[in-house]
Amino acid sequence: MAASHPYIPATDDELTQMLGAIGMRSFDDLLAAVPRDIREGSRLDLPPRLTEEQVVRLFQGKAARGHADMLHFLGAGVYDHVAPAAVDAIIQRSEFCTAYTPYQAEVSQGTLQAIYEFQTLVCELYGMEVANASVYDGASALTEAALLARAQTGRSRIVFAGPVHPYYRRVLESCTAGLDIEFVDVQVADGGAEPRVVGAQVDSATACVVVQQPNFYGIVEDVAAVADRARAAGALLVVVADPIAMGILEAPGRQGADVVVGEGQSLGISPSFGGPALGLFATRDELKRRLPGRLVGRTVEGRGQQAFVLTLQTREQHIRREKATSNICTNESLMALAATVYLSLLGPQGLRAVAETCAQNAHYAAEQIAALKGYRLVYGRPFFQEFVVECPLPAREAILRLMARRILPGVDMAEFGGPANQLMVAVTERRTKADIDALVTGLDTII
Repeated sequence: MAASHPYIPATDDELTQMLGAIGMRSFDDLLAAVPRDIREGSRLDLPPRLTEEQVVRLFQGKAARGHADMLHFLGAGVYDHVAPAAVDAIIQRSEFCTAYTPYQAEVSQGTLQAIYEFQTLVCELYGMEVANASVYDGASALTEAALLARAQTGRSRIVFAGPVHPYYRRVLESCTAGLDIEFVDVQVADGGAEPRVVGAQVDSATACVVVQQPNFYGIVEDVAAVADRARAAGALLVVVADPIAMGILEAPGRQGADVVVGEGQSLGISPSFGGPALGLFATRDELKRRLPGRLVGRTVEGRGQQAFVLTLQTREQHIRREKATSNICTNESLMALAATVYLSLLGPQGLRAVAETCAQNAHYAAEQIAALKGYRLVYGRPFFQEFVVECPLPAREAILRLMARRILPGVDMAEFGGPANQLMVAVTERRTKADIDALVTGLDTII
């Protein structure tokens, strides 16, 4: 029995049910193993019924002693989501922190099982049949997906349906520079893909169509319509999907995707100045032999016990580079474990609650900013947790002025080749109404 929202305290009835499920009558019974003198001597002077996030914020404020952290609304691929304390507590255990690639199944069952659970969760998240582990980040995952499509179809044309993250594009183009691949950008309408126009660009030479969900501008794309256009030409559909958005959006696998990739940093991993990251990669079953990196399978050993092993792995994958499906060999299992713990703690209802809160916060912020004199939303299509605002002054100047008030209002779109007066704002479940109101007031007073 879980609380109705992962970051809202349980009601009395919910608390009673949860305690009863583990054979306890009260919260004090749960702490009975801790000596009474320690319990009584370590009571904290805290308001009642705070969430974990609220307690953290309270103590951070006390520790700062008036020096507040920078309030930020940055996004563009790396997002500031709440990570339950249990995530770091588990992944910092020595048996996980020191884990190397689990080649020897007989001594690596714990690591292998954790990776297998991660693969299972990614499949459920994206609505796909097979997922792997070990891809570095979202950008390298997209690169591997494009290479898979090229190998599977024997074609060399890649069509981008709608705005895809420019950094992902840069990595893809750099890694495929010597492969004679043609990249085609389809003209967008109101910041998003127009399926009819996409269909006109997809032909018999197209290996795959790539669409980001939500796209780089935060807009929700019509993946199913794009999938129909790709399938009609015999091309694969590659979807770059935000895992948090899957809490409220239809899974790409149920909309016709052949390969789904994404950036897993949002799943319990701190932004940490841009890293480490985690690449998510899932495919339909018929493409599993072209998966990059490692794949963990579950089987039954000679004594009839469950066992986990690396499967579909050739020695060329790790040694003879020119024979490999992919040259990704680094073990990403620690970050995969963080994502696994995060998703396991939240469950489907918790993930949906997080996604709903992100969307509600972002739309509240967008409405308030658009009501300010001189500001307007650049695009009118539905969006998830990120949106682009046109400012009455250069975005860089707005950022510098608000930084003096310890607010980072967003990302300057000029950094990605966009207009100098456009600002991309991301609002996750970590931003409170007071945080958003502070941003709106700041934007209103700097002009």
